[in-house]
Amino acid sequence: MNNHIFPGHHRKWAANNLAAVIIVAAFAGIAEGKNPYNSDDQKANPSDSLLASSMAFIEAGCFKMGSPNTTLGRGRDEIQHAVCLKSYAIGRHEVTFEEYDLFAEATGREKPDDLGWGRGDRPVINISWHDAMAYAEWLSKEEEKHFRLPTEAEWEYAARAGTVTAYSWGESASHDYANYGQDICCGGQIEGRDRWEYTSPVGSFTPNAWGLYDMAGNVEEWTCSKYDEHYGGAEMVCAIWDDKGSRTIRGGSWGDIPQWVRSAKRDGYLPDRSGYNVGFRLAQDILPSV
Repeated sequence: MNNHIFPGHHRKWAANNLAAVIIVAAFAGIAEGKNPYNSDDQKANPSDSLLASSMAFIEAGCFKMGSPNTTLGRGRDEIQHAVCLKSYAIGRHEVTFEEYDLFAEATGREKPDDLGWGRGDRPVINISWHDAMAYAEWLSKEEEKHFRLPTEAEWEYAARAGTVTAYSWGESASHDYANYGQDICCGGQIEGRDRWEYTSPVGSFTPNAWGLYDMAGNVEEWTCSKYDEHYGGAEMVCAIWDDKGSRTIRGGSWGDIPQWVRSAKRDGYLPDRSGYNVGFRLAQDILPSV
């Protein structure tokens, strides 16, 4: 056998092996809870002039999206796979009625019904995907920043905050950490620190390790991604406005059973659907200063 490697083949061989080393290193970092995707220009938080005050900066990194087969309540669409993301920012809390009402007043839109549960610092509900997208576009113009909904992958990465457990606080659900519903079905439940039968004011519970509130429970949250049961890559990008397919919903709500507020739990709703358990939070692209 001729073992001689010609120069062109040698370069291809080296490139392929380097790619393999990078992938293995990424998986190793995920397993050890490290962030192997950092680059020097993405380690530091952006300046205050770039980052909106309500947003948390999320460093670039890799993680294992989805859940193990042994997870209680696991859906067949929670296929585990490695994902790497660039730096971005995400809202520390869900968009509130107070924030959304300003948008409605400025644009002449009808204000969504709060069902008598309270407005102000409660998360806005009865919002369709198109409503949420319109809010992000309006706020982008108002603040001269680029807001949008998070992709599904960005959402789970932020919800996990470096953890690999079912919930960001551990493997077992607890009303001391989130506003969710009864253990079997159906409706809200008052227990522990969860003193609300329906929605709770944003920030009522301890944030996760990355400073994000209500990533589990309170209201389900729209992502910008199209729902794909098989994780074919749609989780990494935003759907186009007029795509009639379902959009991914994440986080679970005040009325959901414990398994539905896990970090990996996912569902899909049509973009024109709205409901008493659906809201959203924003993401922000960190654009380089000119």
